[in-house]
Amino acid sequence: MAEPAESQSTFSFVDMEHDILKRWQHSRVFEKSVEIRRDKKPYIFYDGPPFATGLPHHGHLVGSTIKDIVPRYWTMKGRYVLRRFGWDCHGLPIEHEIDKQLGMSAQQAVEELGVAGYNDECRAIVQRYVEQWRHTITRLGRWVDFDNDYKTMDAWYMESIWWVVKQLWDKGLVYQGVKVMPVSTALGTPLANFEATSNYMDVQDPAITVLLKLADEDAYLAIWTTTPWTLPSNLAVCAGADIDYVKARDAQGRAIYLAQARLAEYGDLEVQETCKGAALAGRHYEPLFPYFADQAELGGFQVVTDDYVSTDEGTGLVHQAPAFGEDDYRILKAHNIEAFACPVTLHGEFTDEVPDFAGQHVKDADKAIIRYLKDSGMLFKQEVIQHSYPFCYRSDTPLIYRAIPSWYVRVTEFKDRLIKANEQIRWVPDHIKHGRFGNWLEGAVDWAISRNRVWGTPLPIWVNELSGKQICIGSIDELEKYSGVRVEDLHREFVDPLDFTIDGEEGTYKRIPEVLD
Repeated sequence: MAEPAESQSTFSFVDMEHDILKRWQHSRVFEKSVEIRRDKKPYIFYDGPPFATGLPHHGHLVGSTIKDIVPRYWTMKGRYVLRRFGWDCHGLPIEHEIDKQLGMSAQQAVEELGVAGYNDECRAIVQRYVEQWRHTITRLGRWVDFDNDYKTMDAWYMESIWWVVKQLWDKGLVYQGVKVMPVSTALGTPLANFEATSNYMDVQDPAITVLLKLADEDAYLAIWTTTPWTLPSNLAVCAGADIDYVKARDAQGRAIYLAQARLAEYGDLEVQETCKGAALAGRHYEPLFPYFADQAELGGFQVVTDDYVSTDEGTGLVHQAPAFGEDDYRILKAHNIEAFACPVTLHGEFTDEVPDFAGQHVKDADKAIIRYLKDSGMLFKQEVIQHSYPFCYRSDTPLIYRAIPSWYVRVTEFKDRLIKANEQIRWVPDHIKHGRFGNWLEGAVDWAISRNRVWGTPLPIWVNELSGKQICIGSIDELEKYSGVRVEDLHREFVDPLDFTIDGEEGTYKRIPEVLD
């Protein structure tokens, strides 16, 4: 029998939802649904935590719906399903919020507040959004335990990360190396590749062609770049071994080498000779700038070859600055060239190694560098191009690529096991298995796990300042065994001061400054 129209008009879904939420809370329905199954087989459900830097958005709400459905299903199947809410408390998002709040960079803040003061500021932000998240997620109807939540800044959680690092260390899978990584100069830190590719903008940049004087011939190599600021660090030129190159004379009578396919881009040039790129390999040229001329002793300022060179743009001769290009670094290492120069800070400022531009941000220095090249007669062509360029997704400032000393996990040593394990996983939707995730595994490279930051889990490696011997510590108990001090918190302000010596060894062990990614 239908209800009277008056009754239908007063019904409210909103009121009904609030009534249900009150009943759940008053009767502790969620808690009882978990407790009565305590003796049943557990179903392990890990809830990937949000960063504690803001309120939930639609992306969180969609994910929360899925995270609610799965545990409910297995609960109805009779399993014991704990559901602890979590908070991602470490890393760049938290530090960026603090930097904005303080109105200064992390480096400046640490200088003023110290590591302890800076980390206290980071701790405080974590509590800011807890109640708002609890209200919204509960209002969504999701059953999850906020009272017994976990935070990645908790000592027990950080200690578990130390344990993982120690397991990798004991298997010989952790090493120190150098990697060219995207760097946010506004934040003064390297970014993960996925962070670096999330915010591209169309910008205008200078595109210049520069001449390099060959050492053994009255002729020049023509190189092209859209990053003039990397030219003071040029240490090699890369050609394609099978690409056709020409020696052509310009209106001023200069003999210039460039790819035959790029001739039309450079006006009226008279071709004199042709050769393959392989014929240019090993030829030396004079440094464009004087700052790193001594790197010639380490193999710098010569032509090398690699298959990555194309004739799609530029001159077909690629400028190599190994500190600022992933391929550049790879190619020089492949040719056993030890020359290296990195005169740029993490904040993107030239160091005193390049006195003409010291203190200038690299992007601001482009004009001065182009002027320097023009005055020296080495600027062959200047234009402006519009292209898509990566920007920091948090500060909206252009990224640079820079060599970063980092600690790595040898993922490539067990990549085959990862690919094999993926075959045993049921993916929903199933195309991810051999699509996005499978492709990622196939292309997996060694994982850089360290960051030059402050607020995070310290990388638990201590190094003997005399011998260079390294020790990885995997627990609070182990740290106490070596240092004689028991800590209740593993953040930098508590573990950095804990130096120690070992009987029979000279030198003091000190923790490295990096934190974990």
